[in-house]
Amino acid sequence: MSKLVIVGTVAFDAIETPFGKTDKILGGAGTFIGLAASQFNVDASVVSIVGGDFPQEYLDLLADRNIDISGIEIVKDGKTFFWSGKYHNDMNSRDTLVTQLNVLEHFNPIVPEDYKNADVVMLGNLHPMVQMSVLKQMSKKPELVILDTMNFWMDCALVDLHEVIKHIDVITINDEEARQLTGEYSLVVAARKIHAMGPKYVVIKKGEHGALLFSNDNVFYAPALPLEEVFDPTGAGDTFAGGFAGYLAKMNDFSFKNMKKAVIYGSTLASFCVEKFGTERMIHLKKDEVHKRLNEFKQLTQFDIELT
Repeated sequence: MSKLVIVGTVAFDAIETPFGKTDKILGGAGTFIGLAASQFNVDASVVSIVGGDFPQEYLDLLADRNIDISGIEIVKDGKTFFWSGKYHNDMNSRDTLVTQLNVLEHFNPIVPEDYKNADVVMLGNLHPMVQMSVLKQMSKKPELVILDTMNFWMDCALVDLHEVIKHIDVITINDEEARQLTGEYSLVVAARKIHAMGPKYVVIKKGEHGALLFSNDNVFYAPALPLEEVFDPTGAGDTFAGGFAGYLAKMNDFSFKNMKKAVIYGSTLASFCVEKFGTERMIHLKKDEVHKRLNEFKQLTQFDIELT
């Protein structure tokens, strides 16, 4: 089993969907990634920053799942990063209502000493130079570096993003972002162009339509499990990344064959995340529920056919 470093926001969210709305609740990429990775009992540390307004019970919640929180800086006189959004009826598009960077504006991540030799690093969606600063702190080159990013950084920090992409092994982005990053509509061509930028593996998320994994000439597709209803999509992509990274850290096998299994685990956990507001479903998720849904995925994709 490998040590896992997770870098990402630990934050407050306020969400409105066609099913209801919340006040400030626990959110942030680092939180969703950490909760998903904790399903695999890996030795993981979350590196982030919060303000003095962040409840101790939320920190305890992470620690109770054997997530190291020594890398979460607490700025006593500061306020925690806050995001508020409203989803449209299709649940695929949303409007950002409020973004308050607060303490995140001056975030200088510090990797705990015990995790500077981690084999797996999961770089959650942050400014590319913040992501790069984490890699520079590692005492040895990690066996696997996974990066998540978004179109915002392509708009305002593209040069920095290209620089950090040179130093990673896996990139996870959605289909729209893959097209923006490469200028190519075909996802196959886009993946090839992203490979040329540095990553060995390219994961392109397609929301309710599943995910694609590319490695040179190898391609794997994992569907999304059909759900009766999607309650709140917030954090689904981060949960996917956490399941993906957590499984790989547990298995310590970074082959294409094992990456395919990691994609399935990531998709499975993401399918739970959307069933409740925020982190609620992931907090109460049991291992037997995960195993049951993995079997559902297997039944969804497995078939016998006679070639005539």
